[in-house]
Amino acid sequence: MNLLERTNEVRSQLKEDLSKVQNTFQSIEDFRLKYIGKKGLIPSLFRDFSALCATEKREIGKILNILKKDAEKAVQNIQDRFADSQSGEDEFDYTLPGVPFNRGHLHPVTQTMNRICDIFKEMGFGIEFGPEVETDFYNFQALNFPDNHPARDMQDTFFIEDDILLRTHTSPVQIRTMLKQKPPIRILAPGRVFRNEAINSRSYCVFHQVEGLYVDENVTFGELKVTIEVFAKKFFGKDVKLRFRPSYFPFTEPSAEVDISCIICGGKGCRLCKHTGWLEIMGCGMVHPNVLNTCGIDSEKYSGYAFGMGPDRITLLKYGINDIRLLFEGDIRFLRQF
Repeated sequence: MNLLERTNEVRSQLKEDLSKVQNTFQSIEDFRLKYIGKKGLIPSLFRDFSALCATEKREIGKILNILKKDAEKAVQNIQDRFADSQSGEDEFDYTLPGVPFNRGHLHPVTQTMNRICDIFKEMGFGIEFGPEVETDFYNFQALNFPDNHPARDMQDTFFIEDDILLRTHTSPVQIRTMLKQKPPIRILAPGRVFRNEAINSRSYCVFHQVEGLYVDENVTFGELKVTIEVFAKKFFGKDVKLRFRPSYFPFTEPSAEVDISCIICGGKGCRLCKHTGWLEIMGCGMVHPNVLNTCGIDSEKYSGYAFGMGPDRITLLKYGINDIRLLFEGDIRFLRQF
Protein backbone atom coordinates (compact mmCIF):
# COMPACT_ATOMS: atom_id res chain seq x y z
CA MET A 1 0.00 0.00 0.00
CA ASN A 2 1.54 3.28 -1.11
CA LEU A 3 1.54 6.50 0.92
CA LEU A 4 -1.49 7.99 -0.85
CA GLU A 5 -3.60 4.91 -0.16
CA ARG A 6 -2.50 4.92 3.50
CA THR A 7 -3.40 8.62 3.74
CA ASN A 8 -6.91 7.99 2.42
CA GLU A 9 -7.32 5.07 4.82
CA VAL A 10 -6.30 7.25 7.80
CA ARG A 11 -8.80 9.90 6.70
CA SER A 12 -11.62 7.33 6.63
CA GLN A 13 -10.59 5.92 10.01
CA LEU A 14 -10.44 9.46 11.45
CA LYS A 15 -14.05 10.15 10.51
CA GLU A 16 -15.18 6.82 11.93
CA ASP A 17 -13.34 7.26 15.24
CA LEU A 18 -14.47 10.86 15.58
CA SER A 19 -18.07 9.72 15.81
CA LYS A 20 -17.15 7.32 18.61
CA VAL A 21 -15.28 9.79 20.86
CA GLN A 22 -16.99 10.03 24.26
CA ASN A 23 -17.29 13.27 26.20
CA THR A 24 -14.59 12.32 28.72
CA PHE A 25 -11.07 13.55 29.14
CA GLN A 26 -9.53 10.10 28.66
CA SER A 27 -11.49 9.35 25.44
CA ILE A 28 -10.52 12.72 23.92
CA GLU A 29 -6.89 12.27 24.90
CA ASP A 30 -6.76 8.77 23.37
CA PHE A 31 -8.16 10.17 20.09
CA ARG A 32 -5.60 13.01 20.06
CA LEU A 33 -2.65 10.72 20.70
CA LYS A 34 -3.80 8.22 18.05
CA TYR A 35 -3.88 10.78 15.24
CA ILE A 36 -1.73 13.82 16.04
CA GLY A 37 0.38 12.66 19.00
CA LYS A 38 4.14 12.37 18.56
CA LYS A 39 3.78 8.68 17.67
CA GLY A 40 0.36 9.07 16.01
CA LEU A 41 -0.78 7.98 12.55
CA ILE A 42 -0.48 11.36 10.83
CA PRO A 43 3.09 12.12 12.07
CA SER A 44 3.99 8.60 10.87
CA LEU A 45 2.74 9.49 7.37
CA PHE A 46 4.90 12.63 7.38
CA ARG A 47 7.98 10.61 8.32
CA ASP A 48 7.43 8.36 5.27
CA PHE A 49 6.67 11.43 3.15
CA SER A 50 10.26 12.65 3.52
CA ALA A 51 11.52 9.60 1.53
CA LEU A 52 9.40 10.36 -1.59
CA CYS A 53 10.79 11.88 -4.75
CA ALA A 54 10.01 15.48 -5.67
CA THR A 55 7.16 14.57 -8.06
CA GLU A 56 5.37 12.41 -5.48
CA LYS A 57 5.86 15.04 -2.77
CA ARG A 58 4.08 17.65 -4.90
CA GLU A 59 1.17 15.26 -5.40
CA ILE A 60 0.77 13.95 -1.83
CA GLY A 61 2.07 16.88 0.28
CA LYS A 62 -1.05 19.01 -0.13
CA ILE A 63 -3.30 16.05 0.79
CA LEU A 64 -1.27 15.32 3.92
CA ASN A 65 -1.38 18.93 5.08
CA ILE A 66 -5.16 19.06 4.69
CA LEU A 67 -5.50 15.81 6.65
CA LYS A 68 -3.32 17.20 9.48
CA LYS A 69 -5.34 20.43 9.70
CA ASP A 70 -8.64 18.50 9.71
CA ALA A 71 -7.38 16.26 12.52
CA GLU A 72 -6.17 19.20 14.62
CA LYS A 73 -9.47 21.02 14.11
CA ALA A 74 -11.44 17.90 15.10
CA VAL A 75 -9.40 17.54 18.31
CA GLN A 76 -9.86 21.24 19.17
CA ASN A 77 -13.63 21.02 18.63
CA ILE A 78 -14.12 18.04 20.92
CA GLN A 79 -11.86 19.60 23.59
CA ASP A 80 -13.92 22.81 23.50
CA ARG A 81 -17.13 20.80 23.72
CA PHE A 82 -15.78 18.94 26.75
CA ALA A 83 -14.72 22.21 28.46
CA ASP A 84 -18.17 23.74 27.93
CA SER A 85 -19.86 20.70 29.41
CA GLN A 86 -17.64 20.87 32.52
CA SER A 87 -17.95 24.60 33.20
CA GLY A 88 -21.14 24.27 35.20
CA GLU A 89 -19.73 21.63 37.54
CA ASP A 90 -17.31 24.03 39.24
CA GLU A 91 -19.85 26.74 40.02
CA PHE A 92 -19.69 27.79 43.68
CA ASP A 93 -22.69 27.02 45.86
CA TYR A 94 -23.21 30.15 47.95
CA THR A 95 -25.63 28.35 50.25
CA LEU A 96 -22.80 26.25 51.71
CA PRO A 97 -21.38 27.26 55.11
CA GLY A 98 -18.10 29.17 55.09
CA VAL A 99 -14.79 27.35 55.12
CA PRO A 100 -13.12 27.77 58.54
CA PHE A 101 -9.58 29.17 58.62
CA ASN A 102 -7.03 29.85 61.32
CA ARG A 103 -6.83 33.43 62.52
CA GLY A 104 -3.58 34.92 63.70
CA HIS A 105 -3.18 36.80 66.94
CA LEU A 106 -0.97 39.45 68.48
CA HIS A 107 2.56 38.60 69.61
CA PRO A 108 2.78 38.14 73.41
CA VAL A 109 5.02 41.22 73.73
CA THR A 110 2.52 43.28 71.74
CA GLN A 111 -0.26 42.04 74.00
CA THR A 112 1.77 43.10 77.04
CA MET A 113 2.53 46.54 75.58
CA ASN A 114 -1.12 47.10 74.69
CA ARG A 115 -2.22 46.17 78.20
CA ILE A 116 0.37 48.50 79.77
CA CYS A 117 -0.72 51.37 77.52
CA ASP A 118 -4.40 50.76 78.24
CA ILE A 119 -3.84 50.96 82.00
CA PHE A 120 -1.92 54.23 81.80
CA LYS A 121 -4.38 55.73 79.31
CA GLU A 122 -7.06 55.17 81.95
CA MET A 123 -4.93 57.38 84.22
CA GLY A 124 -4.81 60.19 81.65
CA PHE A 125 -1.55 59.42 79.81
CA GLY A 126 -1.37 60.07 76.08
CA ILE A 127 0.73 58.00 73.68
CA GLU A 128 3.73 59.48 71.83
CA PHE A 129 6.10 57.88 69.32
CA GLY A 130 9.50 58.82 67.96
CA PRO A 131 12.15 57.67 65.46
CA GLU A 132 14.28 54.61 66.16
CA VAL A 133 17.30 56.27 64.52
CA GLU A 134 18.26 59.16 66.77
CA THR A 135 20.92 61.80 67.28
CA ASP A 136 23.33 61.88 70.19
CA PHE A 137 21.59 65.00 71.50
CA TYR A 138 18.17 63.41 72.00
CA ASN A 139 19.49 60.04 73.16
CA PHE A 140 22.22 61.24 75.53
CA GLN A 141 23.05 64.93 75.90
CA ALA A 142 19.53 66.21 76.57
CA LEU A 143 19.10 63.43 79.14
CA ASN A 144 22.06 64.60 81.22
CA PHE A 145 24.58 62.26 79.55
CA PRO A 146 27.38 64.71 78.59
CA ASP A 147 30.23 63.55 76.37
CA ASN A 148 32.49 60.98 78.05
CA HIS A 149 30.05 60.61 80.96
CA PRO A 150 30.68 57.19 82.58
CA ALA A 151 26.94 56.43 82.57
CA ARG A 152 27.14 56.04 78.79
CA ASP A 153 28.94 52.75 79.42
CA MET A 154 25.67 51.42 80.87
CA GLN A 155 24.18 51.46 77.39
CA ASP A 156 26.35 49.88 74.70
CA THR A 157 25.25 51.72 71.60
CA PHE A 158 24.94 50.93 67.90
CA PHE A 159 26.42 54.00 66.20
CA ILE A 160 25.63 54.63 62.53
CA GLU A 161 27.77 57.77 62.33
CA ASP A 162 29.54 59.85 64.97
CA ASP A 163 26.32 61.66 65.92
CA ILE A 164 23.71 59.19 64.59
CA LEU A 165 22.73 56.03 66.46
CA LEU A 166 20.00 53.50 67.11
CA ARG A 167 18.19 54.70 70.21
CA THR A 168 19.06 52.84 73.40
CA HIS A 169 15.80 53.78 75.17
CA THR A 170 12.55 55.56 74.35
CA SER A 171 13.53 58.56 76.52
CA PRO A 172 14.26 60.65 73.40
CA VAL A 173 10.50 60.70 72.83
CA GLN A 174 10.17 62.48 76.18
CA ILE A 175 12.74 65.08 75.13
CA ARG A 176 11.02 65.69 71.79
CA THR A 177 7.68 66.08 73.57
CA MET A 178 9.02 68.55 76.16
CA LEU A 179 10.68 70.62 73.43
CA LYS A 180 7.45 71.04 71.47
CA GLN A 181 4.85 71.04 74.26
CA LYS A 182 4.44 73.15 77.39
CA PRO A 183 3.47 71.61 80.75
CA PRO A 184 1.31 69.97 81.88
CA ILE A 185 2.69 66.93 80.05
CA ARG A 186 1.52 63.40 80.71
CA ILE A 187 2.69 60.90 78.08
CA LEU A 188 3.64 57.29 77.53
CA ALA A 189 6.36 56.37 75.02
CA PRO A 190 6.26 52.73 73.85
CA GLY A 191 8.67 51.44 71.23
CA ARG A 192 11.60 49.30 70.16
CA VAL A 193 15.16 50.02 71.30
CA PHE A 194 18.62 48.66 70.52
CA ARG A 195 21.73 47.91 72.55
CA ASN A 196 24.94 46.22 71.55
CA GLU A 197 24.68 43.41 74.07
CA ALA A 198 25.58 39.73 73.93
CA ILE A 199 22.57 37.60 73.08
CA ASN A 200 21.71 34.99 75.68
CA SER A 201 18.68 33.67 77.54
CA ARG A 202 18.29 36.91 79.56
CA SER A 203 19.30 39.65 77.10
CA TYR A 204 18.88 40.52 73.44
CA CYS A 205 20.25 43.25 71.18
CA VAL A 206 16.71 44.37 70.26
CA PHE A 207 13.97 44.79 72.85
CA HIS A 208 11.06 47.02 73.81
CA GLN A 209 10.44 49.75 76.35
CA VAL A 210 7.46 51.67 77.66
CA GLU A 211 8.40 54.92 79.37
CA GLY A 212 6.17 57.42 81.10
CA LEU A 213 6.56 61.13 81.82
CA TYR A 214 4.52 63.57 83.87
CA VAL A 215 5.55 67.22 84.18
CA ASP A 216 3.51 69.89 85.94
CA GLU A 217 3.67 72.21 88.92
CA ASN A 218 4.23 70.60 92.33
CA VAL A 219 4.62 67.00 91.08
CA THR A 220 5.94 64.80 93.89
CA PHE A 221 7.62 61.45 94.35
CA GLY A 222 4.52 60.37 96.27
CA GLU A 223 2.42 60.79 93.11
CA LEU A 224 4.93 58.66 91.24
CA LYS A 225 4.63 55.88 93.82
CA VAL A 226 0.83 55.93 93.69
CA THR A 227 0.83 55.84 89.88
CA ILE A 228 3.14 52.81 89.78
CA GLU A 229 1.18 51.06 92.53
CA VAL A 230 -2.09 51.50 90.61
CA PHE A 231 -0.46 50.11 87.48
CA ALA A 232 1.11 47.12 89.25
CA LYS A 233 -2.14 46.07 90.96
CA LYS A 234 -4.12 46.35 87.71
CA PHE A 235 -1.55 44.45 85.70
CA PHE A 236 -0.29 41.81 88.14
CA GLY A 237 -3.24 41.56 90.52
CA LYS A 238 -4.55 43.44 93.55
CA ASP A 239 -2.59 41.31 96.03
CA VAL A 240 0.83 42.20 94.61
CA LYS A 241 3.20 44.09 96.91
CA LEU A 242 5.74 46.76 95.86
CA ARG A 243 9.06 48.02 97.13
CA PHE A 244 11.21 50.93 95.94
CA ARG A 245 15.00 50.58 96.12
CA PRO A 246 17.34 53.59 95.73
CA SER A 247 19.12 53.58 92.36
CA TYR A 248 20.86 55.88 89.89
CA PHE A 249 19.89 57.22 86.47
CA PRO A 250 21.48 60.36 84.98
CA PHE A 251 18.11 61.80 83.96
CA THR A 252 16.28 61.40 87.30
CA GLU A 253 17.07 62.49 90.85
CA PRO A 254 16.17 60.84 93.16
CA SER A 255 15.94 57.51 91.33
CA ALA A 256 14.59 54.12 92.30
CA GLU A 257 14.16 50.56 91.10
CA VAL A 258 10.69 49.05 91.56
CA ASP A 259 10.18 45.44 92.62
CA ILE A 260 6.99 43.45 93.01
CA SER A 261 6.38 40.41 95.16
CA CYS A 262 6.96 37.29 93.07
CA ILE A 263 3.83 36.45 91.08
CA ILE A 264 4.70 32.73 91.21
CA CYS A 265 5.50 32.11 94.86
CA GLY A 266 3.77 35.15 96.36
CA GLY A 267 7.00 36.33 97.97
CA LYS A 268 7.96 33.04 99.61
CA GLY A 269 10.94 32.44 97.33
CA CYS A 270 11.26 30.31 94.21
CA ARG A 271 13.50 29.73 91.21
CA LEU A 272 11.95 32.60 89.23
CA CYS A 273 12.72 35.22 91.88
CA LYS A 274 16.00 33.51 92.81
CA HIS A 275 14.52 32.79 96.23
CA THR A 276 14.38 36.48 97.15
CA GLY A 277 10.60 36.80 96.89
CA TRP A 278 10.92 39.90 94.67
CA LEU A 279 10.97 40.63 90.93
CA GLU A 280 12.29 43.84 89.38
CA ILE A 281 9.85 45.44 86.90
CA MET A 282 10.99 49.03 86.23
CA GLY A 283 13.11 52.04 87.05
CA CYS A 284 11.75 55.47 87.96
CA GLY A 285 12.53 58.82 89.55
CA MET A 286 11.94 62.56 89.54
CA VAL A 287 13.02 64.26 86.31
CA HIS A 288 16.45 65.83 86.79
CA PRO A 289 16.37 69.67 86.73
CA ASN A 290 19.08 69.66 84.05
CA VAL A 291 16.76 67.74 81.72
CA LEU A 292 13.89 70.17 82.28
CA ASN A 293 16.15 73.19 81.71
CA THR A 294 17.61 71.71 78.52
CA CYS A 295 14.07 71.39 77.16
CA GLY A 296 13.23 74.98 78.02
CA ILE A 297 11.10 74.13 81.05
CA ASP A 298 11.70 76.17 84.21
CA SER A 299 12.85 73.65 86.82
CA GLU A 300 12.11 76.19 89.58
CA LYS A 301 8.43 76.24 88.62
CA TYR A 302 7.87 72.74 87.27
CA SER A 303 8.78 69.27 88.41
CA GLY A 304 8.04 65.86 87.04
CA TYR A 305 8.49 62.14 87.31
CA ALA A 306 9.50 59.49 84.77
CA PHE A 307 9.49 55.72 84.72
CA GLY A 308 10.48 53.02 82.28
CA MET A 309 9.86 49.30 81.99
CA GLY A 310 10.67 46.47 79.59
CA PRO A 311 7.57 44.71 78.21
CA ASP A 312 9.80 41.83 77.12
CA ARG A 313 10.92 41.15 80.70
CA ILE A 314 7.37 41.60 82.00
CA THR A 315 6.16 39.11 79.39
CA LEU A 316 8.77 36.62 80.60
CA LEU A 317 7.62 37.11 84.19
CA LYS A 318 3.93 36.95 83.41
CA TYR A 319 4.10 33.72 81.42
CA GLY A 320 7.03 32.06 83.19
CA ILE A 321 9.22 32.03 80.06
CA ASN A 322 12.89 31.36 80.83
CA ASP A 323 14.52 32.44 77.53
CA ILE A 324 14.02 35.90 75.96
CA ARG A 325 15.24 34.62 72.59
CA LEU A 326 11.96 32.76 72.18
CA LEU A 327 10.20 36.12 71.84
CA PHE A 328 12.21 37.06 68.74
CA GLU A 329 12.76 33.80 66.87
CA GLY A 330 9.25 33.62 65.38
CA ASP A 331 8.73 29.92 66.16
CA ILE A 332 5.03 29.38 65.42
CA ARG A 333 4.88 26.47 67.89
CA PHE A 334 5.87 28.84 70.68
CA LEU A 335 3.67 31.75 69.58
CA ARG A 336 0.55 29.57 69.29
CA GLN A 337 0.61 29.15 73.06
CA PHE A 338 -0.45 32.78 73.49
